[in-house]
Amino acid sequence: MATDGRRHILAIGGSSSPLSQREPLPALIAYALSLTGAATPRVCVLNTANGDDPVSYQKFYAVLSQHGAKVSHLQLFPMPNVDDAADLLLAQDLIFVGGGSVANMLAVWRVHGLDHAMRRAWESGVVLSGVSAGAICWFDGGTTDSFGPELRPFTAGLGLLTGSYCPHYSSEPTRRPAYQSLVADGTLSAGIACDDDTAAHFTDAELTAIVAARDGATGYLVEADGRGGSTERPFQPVMI
Repeated sequence: MATDGRRHILAIGGSSSPLSQREPLPALIAYALSLTGAATPRVCVLNTANGDDPVSYQKFYAVLSQHGAKVSHLQLFPMPNVDDAADLLLAQDLIFVGGGSVANMLAVWRVHGLDHAMRRAWESGVVLSGVSAGAICWFDGGTTDSFGPELRPFTAGLGLLTGSYCPHYSSEPTRRPAYQSLVADGTLSAGIACDDDTAAHFTDAELTAIVAARDGATGYLVEADGRGGSTERPFQPVMI
């Protein structure tokens, strides 16, 4: 649980830093760990969105344990690796969700009741974070390639945070126009878009800051303009 008694979500737009024992801990993951306030944070990793790829878990264990975290994981393929997933999640200081297919991930989570477990964890003060699909999931929806190469709207998020989210906003050429178009026509509600190496930090469901790990990266507020188009307002990021 976060030691400050607040509810934190850190939605990361993407990363250009490899998760490797030979490289420094990516700054945004370090920031997520710091939100717990714990000297030895308990971290549970979920890679449901990439089918519980075991190599991803091995990397998280190797890297996070080097930086003082007590690491666990929750896998759902081919079956859950624990008897009570909710108990595992509620016992954490930080839950970190990897990228992949947000549509597939949420469908599997709901079958196993993790949608309710995640809300309980957030309400009890467990810090929630993730990258790409692991960022979209906390919102009402966002842009996704879950259904094929062409970006489409996803509107079945957990809804812990109101509005939509778009990762990889400047690094993937189709993300910006697709997100703006979907917000403009009302398919997606107004929301936050983040570049790679940038994250939106919400405290008690309110945007606290846009944090960035490199110069030139930021986040944006994207809203419908009421005339069939959209507006984009960049934030001044906090460099970490």
